[in-house]
Amino acid sequence: MEFECQVTTEVSKNLCDSVDNSYRRKIESNQFNSSPEAENFGISEQPLDSNTEKEKTSIQKSTPTKKPNSDICGSKQFFSSDVVLHSRRTITDLPPALLSEILNFLDPKELCIVSCVSAYLCKLASEHHVWKDFYCERWGTSTLPTPLGAGVSDETSWKEFFVEREFRSKTFMGRYSIDVMYGHTEAVRTVFLLVSAKLIFTAGYDQTVKMWKMEEGLLIASSRSLGCTMRAVAGDTKLLVAGGTDGFIQCWRAVEGFPHLFDIKGSQNQNTEFRLWDHEGPITSLALDLTRIYSGSWDMTVRVWDRFSLKCVKVLRHSDWVWELVPRDLTVASASGSDVYIWDTSSGGLMTIIHKAHVGNTYSLARNLTGDFLFTGGDDGAIHMYEITSHDLETNPVPVATWVPHSGRVYSLAFEFPWLVSASADGKLSLIDVRKLLRTKKRASDKSFSCVKHVVPSTVEPPQRMLHGFGKNLMSVDIGADRIVCGGEEGIVRIWNFTEALEIERRVRASRAIRLENRMRRRKLHLENISKTSRNDQCLVAAKKNQVTGDRSGWHSKRALSGKLKS
Repeated sequence: MEFECQVTTEVSKNLCDSVDNSYRRKIESNQFNSSPEAENFGISEQPLDSNTEKEKTSIQKSTPTKKPNSDICGSKQFFSSDVVLHSRRTITDLPPALLSEILNFLDPKELCIVSCVSAYLCKLASEHHVWKDFYCERWGTSTLPTPLGAGVSDETSWKEFFVEREFRSKTFMGRYSIDVMYGHTEAVRTVFLLVSAKLIFTAGYDQTVKMWKMEEGLLIASSRSLGCTMRAVAGDTKLLVAGGTDGFIQCWRAVEGFPHLFDIKGSQNQNTEFRLWDHEGPITSLALDLTRIYSGSWDMTVRVWDRFSLKCVKVLRHSDWVWELVPRDLTVASASGSDVYIWDTSSGGLMTIIHKAHVGNTYSLARNLTGDFLFTGGDDGAIHMYEITSHDLETNPVPVATWVPHSGRVYSLAFEFPWLVSASADGKLSLIDVRKLLRTKKRASDKSFSCVKHVVPSTVEPPQRMLHGFGKNLMSVDIGADRIVCGGEEGIVRIWNFTEALEIERRVRASRAIRLENRMRRRKLHLENISKTSRNDQCLVAAKKNQVTGDRSGWHSKRALSGKLKS
């Protein structure tokens, strides 16, 4: 951004110099080519020579009624207004670097509106680098359908990815099918959806971790018995971790040369499988980022591990059992008892506490990718939304909205913009669209800028959709681009598949485009017929007018003129 600001400053200076040069050329052309005009303005016609002493323009009076222009700035100001009035400059005349800085302040909807103005603005807005920022702020780079760099342009593909993902997000209100996966012999305590690899990992009371294929719903591999209940699972392209009630973290490295491929069913191999020991109680939650492993436990601590040295580098102590944690950037949010903590992981300091977020324990947390929004669920069946703002080194959680869609405990939350999904002890899932609560955060603003609208609690819409009809105690849920995965006390893993709604929506969009094209074609033909009919009517009127008035008046005038000549 520092480089871009320097370029913009240089461009603006060059723009001012070019405008000044145009004014000077305008003055010189008026001096040499239009002497009467120069006399009226009171400017002498002496030539400008840089090698002589006559470099200053002398001002003289042309008439006694007009005041002389004694200041050259006044003449320049007059000519500047004259140039601006006659040149008719538009925004497209600005340098591309300056236009790029202007487009940085627009949101996706405004960029689409700008792209409809002209072909030049359409190309500039479609290829603008801000689409990458929009996509990464909402969904991150791990959900891209194809890796950038493999024949895909970085500038021209991000808008297409953004539009496609925004289109996919609307399918959760459409038709769905349910895939049921059997394999666990006891309750499923946790599910994790790895969207980039199209894999699902599950674990539970049967002391095993299982890996499923998301598309077909088939069981790929199952681990050996790990000796205790597995309550948490997390993973990425290089590492898979699972936490048990015995206080250890079971870890599997991906097979070398094969990302996402974990050998969980083989015998223990020190090269690909290892355990981390430090917790003194059952592990309830796990999370990963590029450099760290985060673990929460009933020993009332959250531990931060270095992924390369495999050593604990931070211990964050709480006043009660830790139920859930969610890291984002350099912060981690944790639920302990009924309170919610937000920590700075770089220093290990406590940033803020939300006291008594729920009546009873706070069991579940979720955050967006940038960490601006925090969602909590607890014993009372309610779901709270907070905005995390920072001002003068102080972090403040601001309540935004509250929903009470469940009659039982909210055990799990998952967020994939713009949908928040919750799983409860009442056997129901709720889907909440948070788009109406948000407003665009301008790129030039600081972190104290509020990203939410002023919402009256009575006007908050209820959940847009409820999925129910299953057994009690849904314990874990996760959401992907077009799927929702859930596990519970039944020992069954269910997948709500919304790809059918996606295909239906695509067919509806295609038929709508065809109808619009046919409508425009019929309108064009109708306008052509109207123009032809109007031309024919004009010809008929002109013909009748010439027949009744035009020719007859001409014949009378000629006859009168010939009679005068004869007389």
